[in-house]
Amino acid sequence: MLARPPNEAAVAEHEGITLMIAVVDYRAGNLASVKKALDKVDADSVITADPKIVSQAEKIVLPGVGHFSATSHLTDSGLRDAIVNSIQRGVPFLGICVGLQWMLESSEEAPEVPGLGIWPGECVRFPASVKSPHVGWNQLDFRENPSRLLRGIPSGSYVYFTHSYRVPLLANTVAECEYGGKFSAVVEKDHLFGVQFHPEKSGAVGLKLLENFCFLETPNRCDPITLAAQNAD
Repeated sequence: MLARPPNEAAVAEHEGITLMIAVVDYRAGNLASVKKALDKVDADSVITADPKIVSQAEKIVLPGVGHFSATSHLTDSGLRDAIVNSIQRGVPFLGICVGLQWMLESSEEAPEVPGLGIWPGECVRFPASVKSPHVGWNQLDFRENPSRLLRGIPSGSYVYFTHSYRVPLLANTVAECEYGGKFSAVVEKDHLFGVQFHPEKSGAVGLKLLENFCFLETPNRCDPITLAAQNAD
């Protein structure tokens, strides 16, 4: 089991200040690996399960491995509300693997658990024609959609995947991958970002992607947007 800093210590250490990046701890995800990767790109980050700290963050990262049902803890703990409120204020958000899948409406893996609904559609299992889970290095194929997250990364770069369910191609897909058919590898719109692969395990390419996210200019706060409006665009 990954070691996690005590929640009380995190609150005491960071109380009263604005955090650069909150890495959300919802009992699923390569938390230590993601934190180590963020440290390598000199990003100020903290692992936290406290909705108050997430609400203070300038940017939010939601890692994820394992079963989609784990995302139900986000609702039970109040983390979902904190994330939604931050997104509505324009705070940049990055979902990794299951974190990206949660940004859709649902997943076949746990149909009773609702996703965030930022993007339409459902995550589906790989077809029986290919081995599942999809584990290992695979290539990114960039689409014509512009991407701030992929700045400085060439199309065709290899990144590391490990997943049994996939996000379909969406209007906001900026990079796709081929394995038993095409699926979304990177989805991006405005201050919302999601990757199906694990940047923390993807060497220099993954570190460049995390660096791009971490050092995005935080947008000026404006009138709150709603998730419904996001879906309508």
